[in-house]
Amino acid sequence: MYWQVALVVFSFMVLAFVVALLIKDNSIVDLFWGPGFIVVTAFSLSQGPDLDMRKLVVSFLILLWGLRLAIYIFQRNRRKGEDFRYKHWRDTWNNFILRSFLQIFMLQGLFMYIISYPIWFINYNSGGALSTVDTIGLVIFGLGFMFESVSDMQLAFFKQNPENKGKLITTGLWKYTRHPNYFGEALVWWGIWCYALGVPGGWITVISPIVITLTLRFISGVPMLEKSLGKKPGWEEYARKTASFVPFIKWL
Repeated sequence: MYWQVALVVFSFMVLAFVVALLIKDNSIVDLFWGPGFIVVTAFSLSQGPDLDMRKLVVSFLILLWGLRLAIYIFQRNRRKGEDFRYKHWRDTWNNFILRSFLQIFMLQGLFMYIISYPIWFINYNSGGALSTVDTIGLVIFGLGFMFESVSDMQLAFFKQNPENKGKLITTGLWKYTRHPNYFGEALVWWGIWCYALGVPGGWITVISPIVITLTLRFISGVPMLEKSLGKKPGWEEYARKTASFVPFIKWL
């Protein structure tokens, strides 16, 4: 099952890379992120030994999460050209095509493979009936989905107002954490992991929520975005009084 999913992810990211070459926009990889998990979910579900309620619930949750994210990113990036991060790499990298393939598409594919681990572990194995742990997982997922979708919507409305150009959003969920969307994304995967606990040996898939949480908080999420946010007026005061990731817990 490991190599099957790896091949599916590899093929999907190669497709994304080809599309990016044709349209000359590497930020298309962000649009492929959510649908990639839907593809992995559908494939592993079709290859699993049987269907049960846990597999159906998890598949529905991933479908809901992936479609919402794809629609949001499509609307956000429409007619805006290549994202500034990818454009900077296009302008500065030597051997741009090879580095793009490896450092953007294949690296993101590796993360997709690891983070989707609980999904295909559940779909490839048989578990018991739904339990309290699954209910806890649903609550955590729901809270994360709410944080992610509501904060994205609040940010989109904020940016639509020309008067807010160059300003920081400090209202709504953004009042309690500087990155409510990233926090919500992490919760989503901790919720999915709870479902994996209902399958024998499913605890091992904890690598998925750990990787996405550490990546968002310490590597490519918060640190990278705050390099640009730090240039906006009022940033120091906002950062001083607002938690970075987990609401109300400033050191996180």
